[in-house]
Amino acid sequence: MKIWVAAISQSRSRAKSAATAELTEHFVDMASKYVPCESLLHPSEAALLSWVERLAGRTVPHLILLDSRGRQFSSEEFATHLGGLRDSGCQTVVLSIGPADGWSKAARDRAGLLLSLGRMTLPHELAKAVVAEQVYRALTILAGHPYHCGH
Repeated sequence: MKIWVAAISQSRSRAKSAATAELTEHFVDMASKYVPCESLLHPSEAALLSWVERLAGRTVPHLILLDSRGRQFSSEEFATHLGGLRDSGCQTVVLSIGPADGWSKAARDRAGLLLSLGRMTLPHELAKAVVAEQVYRALTILAGHPYHCGH
């Protein structure tokens, strides 16, 4: 399974904050020790959805969209979700932070899961770093690594 941590950003060439970009890449690199994992930006929702369709291989990519109306998971529940995808043979998981005005109905309908990080609004770049950390945490939970330690 390969995991992509994606975001929609009008300034696709670089992040607004070097600190959050560095933190995101740190956790993506750590997650890559367990499964292939990469981070990327797309200029629009349409570009993201088109890219996801081109990723299709033996299995359809599992698209997880970050949305305030989505389900909230504990870290353990998120790990169980990723583990279930892995164990079912899913080749590609894409987690994406959406455009500033939210996801379209078509994007939400295409998603395999709408996921909420909570009711508070986070800046997109910080949300991307949090998602990357939670992917890493989930992978360590699945591997029995002590990073999570149940708290």
